[in-house]
Order: sequence, then C-alpha cells, then structure tokens
Amino acid sequence: MDFMMSGLAACGACLFTNPLEVVKTRMQLQGELQAPGSYQRHYRNVFHAFITIGKVDGLAALQKGLAPALLYQFLMNGIRLGTYGMAEAGGYLHTAEGTLSPVRSAAAGAMAGVMGAYLGSPIYMVKTHLQAQAASEIAVGHQYKHQIFPPQSWKVALAAAMVSGIAVVLAMTPFDVASTRLYNQPTDTRGKGLMYRGMLDTLLQTARTEGIFGMYKGIGASYFRLGPHTILSLFFWDQLRVLYYKYTK
Repeated sequence: MDFMMSGLAACGACLFTNPLEVVKTRMQLQGELQAPGSYQRHYRNVFHAFITIGKVDGLAALQKGLAPALLYQFLMNGIRLGTYGMAEAGGYLHTAEGTLSPVRSAAAGAMAGVMGAYLGSPIYMVKTHLQAQAASEIAVGHQYKHQIFPPQSWKVALAAAMVSGIAVVLAMTPFDVASTRLYNQPTDTRGKGLMYRGMLDTLLQTARTEGIFGMYKGIGASYFRLGPHTILSLFFWDQLRVLYYKYTK
C-alpha cells in the first residue's frame, strides 16, 4: 500500500505540473552547444514559453509526454517513498536503543532514491523526447518522432481513461469506502444501521479510527478497474448502438 499511495500521490501532482516540465525541457534544450547570441531564442522566459507553445503547438502540447511522465512518477516515487516507508516500518532506521539514526535514515533514503531513479530513467528518456517535440518554427534540440499509440487506437482511449482515473479515484474513493461500509453494516429488526448513521458519520468514524489511509482502502483495485470498465462500457454501448440501428432500419 505504501508503494501504491506514494505513486498515486506523485501522479496526482504530475497532472498539474507537467506543463511546467514541458516548458523546462524546451528551455533547457534551447541553444544547446551554441554561444549566447548566436541562435534564435524561441522561449524568452517561462511565461513567454507557455504562450508560444500554446499558440504554435496548441494547448494540448503543454501536456506532451504526460503518459510516460505519470508512469515515471508512479514508478520512481512509489519505489523511493515506498521502500523508505518499509524500512521505517521495519525498524531499520532506529538504533538498538530505539532512537532514530540520522546515518541509517540518510542511507535508506539514498538507496531508495537510487533504486527509483535507476528504474525510472528509461521512462524519463521517452518523456523528454516527447516533450521536446514541437512545430519546426519553435523546435529546439533533436526532434525524435516517437508515437506511443497509432491514431484512433483503443490504447489511446485506455491511456486517457487511466490518466483521468487518477483524479477520479483520489476524489471518489473515500465516498466509495463509506458507501461500501454503509451497505455492509449489520442492521436491527427495523433495518436501521447499527454502526453508522449516514455517509458523513461513516467518513468521520473511519478517519478518526483508521486515519486518512483508512478512507483510501482499495484504491489500487478501484484505479485498475476504472480504466478497463470505462473502455468496455463505451465499447459495448457503441456495439449495441450499431446493432440497434442495423435491425431497426
């Protein structure tokens, strides 16, 4: 669960910060191995870069490389924070006397960081290639022509559903947990719940007794269910609509 929560938290932040990552990547590649003043500056500053990219490449270009960026954040931060959390929970960061050891904490943090960065490096490379892609008039650095999925592929819809699913499960899981517990609680002879009085009471009791993580139980299953469920629902809806019009005309 430490791995899952750490990774999903980083993905949630990435949804909002990826445009800045696109701007940063292009500004870092601008003027690569060229003397100052000898090249055209397409991006004068952060704000100018935002405007230029949005105007020339379109607003969607500000989220280029989002899929590998999310995967990178999930993998790197899941491993980094999850591994450190496991070391802390296992008591490896404390001395025999029970006090926190700064040396052990630093060593565990460094090892976890190295593992996350090493395993995430190939994905980071793909992300950088995609974020550097631009129209010829504002292109900087080498232009790789990667294409993750072919146009109109079901994989595009699945990736979009999985990306948007991060925000959905983060917002909805507490209510889903509460709803599950409300439906599953024992009742008296009149059908009145014996554990919870309603949705708000369920949320408050859960948070007070089990902590904030208690409100996110099952978030992994919810997330990995959401994408396929969305795609399959749309697929069956589309097929049923085709059959309906075929046999009613």
